[in-house]
Amino acid sequence: MGRHSQPDESDGPDYSGIFDAMDRADHTDHADHTGRIDHSAPDNTGSRPGASSRRRTVAISTALVLAVATGAVVVLRGGLPASAGSCRSNAVRLSVAASPDIAPALRTVADHARKAGIRSDGRCLDVKVASRPAYEVANALGDTGHSPGFQVWVPDSRVWVERAATSPVSAAPLDTLGGVASSPVTVAATSTAADRLGWPDKTYDWARLAEAGSGGDGPRLSTADPARSATGLLALARINGSIATAGAAGGKAAADTRAAANAKLLSRRAATTDAALLRSLPRREEAVVLSEQAAFAHNAKADKASRLGLFYPKDGTAELDYPYTVLNDRELTTVRARAATRFMTLLTDARGRAALRKDGFRTPDGKVSEDVARAAGGRTPQPYTATPSPGPSAREVEAALGMWTITVQSARLNTVVDASASMNDPVPGRPGQSRMDVTKASLRQALSRFTARDEIGLWEFSTELDGDRDYRELVAARQLGARTPDGTGQREALSAAFEALKPLPEGSTGLYDTTLAAYEHAQDTFVRGKFNAVVLLTDGANQDPDGISRSALVKELKGLVDPDRPVPLIAIAVGPDADQAACREIARATGGSAQRVNDPAQINTAMLKAIVAAGEAGAP
Repeated sequence: MGRHSQPDESDGPDYSGIFDAMDRADHTDHADHTGRIDHSAPDNTGSRPGASSRRRTVAISTALVLAVATGAVVVLRGGLPASAGSCRSNAVRLSVAASPDIAPALRTVADHARKAGIRSDGRCLDVKVASRPAYEVANALGDTGHSPGFQVWVPDSRVWVERAATSPVSAAPLDTLGGVASSPVTVAATSTAADRLGWPDKTYDWARLAEAGSGGDGPRLSTADPARSATGLLALARINGSIATAGAAGGKAAADTRAAANAKLLSRRAATTDAALLRSLPRREEAVVLSEQAAFAHNAKADKASRLGLFYPKDGTAELDYPYTVLNDRELTTVRARAATRFMTLLTDARGRAALRKDGFRTPDGKVSEDVARAAGGRTPQPYTATPSPGPSAREVEAALGMWTITVQSARLNTVVDASASMNDPVPGRPGQSRMDVTKASLRQALSRFTARDEIGLWEFSTELDGDRDYRELVAARQLGARTPDGTGQREALSAAFEALKPLPEGSTGLYDTTLAAYEHAQDTFVRGKFNAVVLLTDGANQDPDGISRSALVKELKGLVDPDRPVPLIAIAVGPDADQAACREIARATGGSAQRVNDPAQINTAMLKAIVAAGEAGAP
């Protein structure tokens, strides 16, 4: 989505002539006498999500972009303003859904248009602006059973438009005509917390700011839920990118692990929405992710003690870009399409820019307004005058959201551990320790990372452990804060069961039958709202000649996969004898992944890496 620079003159360009000329010339548009578009007319513009699928909208959008980009002033007037009476009887009505932060400024412009009798298509412009959280609108646009109830959507970020436009059941093609405002994503702190972080003299990159969330001597970093907040989501993507850059020497796996651990810490202090985060500020001695505009609005009402200072990360802020988006569905008439474009010109002319600046917004090109930035809490040497860097890619944003979703939501994991004789083999470099010894220690370490709401169970497998079965359940999956039937805490029961694991002296590896049984069990006991997965640890290859074959297993797994009940299989191949190819094939059949570790001590890291991979693959 492009950004179009706006001229700085006090008197902005007047585009009214463009629309009046269109009104006079538009005798060939495909519309019937009711004003609706004739959708049977040829259409060669394509219909991909997010792209224009109507010729008339392309024409209007192109005219607007050319006019805005060049700052041209077209002197074509369409006559005198309409009378108040004619406005009441002959207005074109337009409904706009806007992000709560920008909705008041849009209402100011809409009220002016109504009172001044500003016209589109020869009729007065009557714009109603409703405040609606962007994540709610993005979700609602996927419901084809209901009319959205508006023709224009102004969310706070393009990330919501991209999510809605790429939904397989998106209710309408979405045409973004450009941005109407912008605001950098920053880290804000009240005076006490800001002083502890060295504000304003000390500058940070995103990775260093995220370290404040580790609970050391500095204030902890908090955010709004990235699944509901563009500021939270963009900041998370920036943090992940900064961690990847800073940790390049340690490799991608190390950076992914650090990023996932950071997300887990952030989640423990995440507010549900930006509004909830702002409400909690008086009670926090923390740093919080906020837009510059949100800090501006807060400081306008705050006393001296609760005013915020802003940190602008030196490796580039993210940016809210407020895309002006038209729902180009079958309900959009030519008259309304032009009214939508006309209203955008009012938001980007001198009066509109003044209304947006008054509420703490920057222009769409990100150019700083000194008085806005300082009122929000920007001070040198914080780099608040730097133009925000290009936003993270859609793929980076989706990966961040997927990682957050998977690592933050409660988990239901069925852990299946190989107990064949080879697990008694020694681990090179670890004198006196077998593969099973190190595996148990790694499992105990992993267990410490889960919360009381996470559900963990344990199976072991070899061959013929339970009659003809190659597997048996040791501890049923329950919440770690729950009690087992004998009154033992689930966490304690698992710790004891880990400790009791022993390789069977004559045991072979019944890998395939066990995998199928564990996957069927996970599907049967699926819990909605949690990350359900099977974690399979093995150090060998299938050694059960009487069991199911690999090809038959893969076919069975693919038939069991239910997109409405996703259960990825996370297979961890331990040591040089593990059949990594088989692990990879059976894991991929379920939408999961396989990891290989040479040392069982790496199991904990491999599990986290696999969860990150599952998040990237299954990002909403």
